[in-house]
Amino acid sequence: MATSNGKLILDSESKTKPVIDYPTNWGFKIIGRDKDKLLASIKDVMGDKEHLCSLGNISRTGKFTTYNASCVVASEEERNKIFKYFEEHNDINIVI
Repeated sequence: MATSNGKLILDSESKTKPVIDYPTNWGFKIIGRDKDKLLASIKDVMGDKEHLCSLGNISRTGKFTTYNASCVVASEEERNKIFKYFEEHNDINIVI
């Protein structure tokens, strides 16, 4: 990590992971081709977990839609588990 004008800059050469205090609210950007299936997949992954979901952008060609989903995660393990569920879901193309 480096600093510039007092701001923290993450770079690929840093061996230090950022410190995240849990529990914390964490956001996921979900990208897929079918708007309705994408929304259903978010509900599928989150299950009964309280979460927020909002429509993001639609690509110029209309091929891709994004949703922003967020929830409180208790640990890095839970955060990674949710990310993996999104990543492996058939109706989701990309998760960030």
